[in-house]
Amino acid sequence: MRAAHTVADVRDAEAPLLASLPPGALMQRAVHGLLSHAVAFLDRRVYGRRVVVLAGGGDNGGDALWAGAKLAARGARVDALAPGTTHPEGTAVLLAAGGRLHRVVAPDSTPGSGEPAALADDRVAALLARADLVLDGLLGIGGRGGLRAAHARLAELAPAARTIAVDVPSGVDADTGSVVGPAVRAARTVTFGTYKRGLLLGAGATHVGQLALVEIGLDLPEPDLTALDDDDVADLLPVPGPTDSKYTRGVLGLVGGSDRYPGAVVLATGGALRGGAGYLRVVAEARAAEHVRRAHPEAVVTVIEPGDATAMLAAGRVQAWALGPGIVPGAEARRLVDALVGTDVPLLLDAGGLDPFADAFAAGFRTGGGAGVGVGFTAGFSRPGVGGSGRVEAPANRETLARRGAPVLLTPHEGEFTRLTATALGWDPRETGRALAADRLATVRRATGELGVTVLLKGARTLVVEPGGAARVNTTGTPWLGSAGTGDVLTGLAGSLLAAGLGALDAASVAAYLHGRAGELAPRPLGAADLPGLLPAARAGLSPDSLG
Repeated sequence: MRAAHTVADVRDAEAPLLASLPPGALMQRAVHGLLSHAVAFLDRRVYGRRVVVLAGGGDNGGDALWAGAKLAARGARVDALAPGTTHPEGTAVLLAAGGRLHRVVAPDSTPGSGEPAALADDRVAALLARADLVLDGLLGIGGRGGLRAAHARLAELAPAARTIAVDVPSGVDADTGSVVGPAVRAARTVTFGTYKRGLLLGAGATHVGQLALVEIGLDLPEPDLTALDDDDVADLLPVPGPTDSKYTRGVLGLVGGSDRYPGAVVLATGGALRGGAGYLRVVAEARAAEHVRRAHPEAVVTVIEPGDATAMLAAGRVQAWALGPGIVPGAEARRLVDALVGTDVPLLLDAGGLDPFADAFAAGFRTGGGAGVGVGFTAGFSRPGVGGSGRVEAPANRETLARRGAPVLLTPHEGEFTRLTATALGWDPRETGRALAADRLATVRRATGELGVTVLLKGARTLVVEPGGAARVNTTGTPWLGSAGTGDVLTGLAGSLLAAGLGALDAASVAAYLHGRAGELAPRPLGAADLPGLLPAARAGLSPDSLG
């Protein structure tokens, strides 16, 4: 499992080492690791290669200059490009090893009086275009906001396929992954001590390339964010024992499909059948039910009229419910959501189940009547613009969810998340969009804390966050998964894992991982119907023991 920490955590962990080690010792640990990656990147053929160092004034610039000096000592031609002051010791050792230092400015800038002449922009571009390797040490983990003009120009010119970023690509916020304006794109990022959150999140993750960790001896607290790897997923996946039956392996109740959208529940059924639960009950309207029976005869199908919560619950006992694919939001869907919130088993809501959940959270869940149907508890609330706060207040509804004794998992995409938080919590949709772009993790954490549910927020880097703040980011997948119906497959898969006994955080993050891996295996362009059949191969590829 990859553990990521905040910049503050890293600074706190570095402080005692900087105080106890000889001056420069901690930097040399980083330099040693960076150098080994640089040499490997050059296929161990250093002599005569062209290396360019993008040198900032901080410790990352020092790391890059020291590594450049050691490459120069092995016969590389090393040029350092500096848009400002540089690390003194790193600069001295580079020059002593035969490297060269060039001052650079933005193309439209003029050096001030008494300042040395800057290298012309065309020569800067030529140096970077010919480089076999570029070491990006412009900014470190403390960088915030957009790059200054000269730094931005270097970021634009650095060849992504031949650049190694030192600790974090310059222009990427190390805490949030946000990118404002130009930023370095790297083929590889060599990070020190721990993974930084911004290397795994948002736009920042697209600038990182291959991600390598160099240990430097930091004593770190519990991680703020984690990412599963193959071994973690293999360990978490449910495997039936010799005495298990289809019932003991878990029963999922999947509610979806409508006469308007009959295909979505078919896709969700495909994902559910390959998620680990032993038995699948599908509850759907007539047309969708017939589609499921034809495509998946192994599913047990119950036909209900729209909004018939009593018939839904009468389908049989389950260990988890999942509702949403193909459901049309409205009063009928609301009745189904209220009924399922009134049950005592894990509940996943997606797609057409999300808006009714938001309405119910704001207005009060109707979970009375024993079977989860009818009017019972209703929380007081204030609508935006009423009572002066402009924010929905539904603490009793959060308590209702906490009292149900089993988790609720919501799996929205960004648009659904924005609608959900606007309706349920009174958030301004425009502000939510800006907040997601600036700090996606903090925004989802805030929502889960206020709602009292686990949220899987779909995206290029899917996030899974629990109400207490525990968070995972998914690192598998492909942009080709941005296709209609792929989320329905994910719903079925995650619901099946819930029914098989995984908690909400584990079920959601394992499902996202396998879903992404199946997407990587799929033909191009992929269709959602390709994914269920690829899930066994995705699982088999985790480790030799993952087949059970």
